[in-house]
Amino acid sequence: MKESLMDVICCPLDKATLELDVDDEDDEEVLAGTLTCTECGETYPIEDGIPNLLPPDMREEATA
Repeated sequence: MKESLMDVICCPLDKATLELDVDDEDDEEVLAGTLTCTECGETYPIEDGIPNLLPPDMREEATA
């Protein structure tokens, strides 16, 4: 995920701003980390450079 994507993505639940916490990056690409909503506090994982912005209940269904 490119950090410039932060300008256009928002929390899918309440459309609030997301805060980026980088665990691993390569050049300008975020490979692992989390996105945290500044309003509701929900977190969304970034794995293999892909942000998972599914709401929590849909995320649990997708992994089952």
